[in-house]
Amino acid sequence: MLQISPRPLRLLFVDGNTREQRQNHAAGYRDLSPADAYAEEISRIAPGSITDICLPADEGANLPDGSGLQSYDGVFLTGSSLHIYNLEPAVTRQIELMRAIYASGTPCFGSCWGIQMGVVAAGGTVITNPRGREIGFARRITLTQAGQSHPLLAGRPAAFDAPAIHLDTIAQPPAGATVLASNPYSTVHACEIAHEGGLFWGVQYHPEFPLAQVASILGRMTPLLIAEGFRKDEPAAQTWLEEITALDADPARFDLAWAHALDEEVLDPWRRVTELRNFLEHRVQPQASARGRA
Repeated sequence: MLQISPRPLRLLFVDGNTREQRQNHAAGYRDLSPADAYAEEISRIAPGSITDICLPADEGANLPDGSGLQSYDGVFLTGSSLHIYNLEPAVTRQIELMRAIYASGTPCFGSCWGIQMGVVAAGGTVITNPRGREIGFARRITLTQAGQSHPLLAGRPAAFDAPAIHLDTIAQPPAGATVLASNPYSTVHACEIAHEGGLFWGVQYHPEFPLAQVASILGRMTPLLIAEGFRKDEPAAQTWLEEITALDADPARFDLAWAHALDEEVLDPWRRVTELRNFLEHRVQPQASARGRA
């Protein structure tokens, strides 16, 4: 548990999904939207935090302006099923919001779609990954030289696995970016971006995803898993998801952990959220104190 000040942190969760996508997620995962589930994970690290959610993919959504953003101690960006290179209004509204977050100077962290948003808003590029989809878990995420001493990844080993579900990847980081981790699928799996007075930390994987949430999302993707060769047929996919769910309920199941080649970096709930804890400890709490809020 993070040691925080008596004053609760005020945190904003930016849900990158459309209304339909949020409803589909909630139907499969404990009636929680992606932002609700994210906020629940953060509340375990920083109990008592005050959380707000904004929905920039929705037309007419009430989005915070610069002063509104500055009233938060930290901002978290969720994943999304959208593609950032498809510049529809649901996407461009989010890019503009990310630019406002940079300008506000408010500490910001993003997962998956979130890191892609941080990259594109600062001038980088994201494309469909020519290596294909990274599904279930990102393997052999390896710290760069910069990442080995960066506080975002403090406590992570030199190479580790993490929950991950994404097709798109960062092709060109923006000026002001420092790549902190990569693997054979994604050359940018973690980075820091300094832009327009703001500082963003992000990861391409999902430290906020318990295994049950991974299984829930993959369950809606079963036809795709089969079509792309990740599983032979529906029974094989069902067995895979049932075993992931069983590991969520009992991380001590050595037989399943061995079969799926998962270790404590994924199975231990405390270690899985390392980046979230580090962001709160090294970015959010110090800035809250500097602003006189602690």
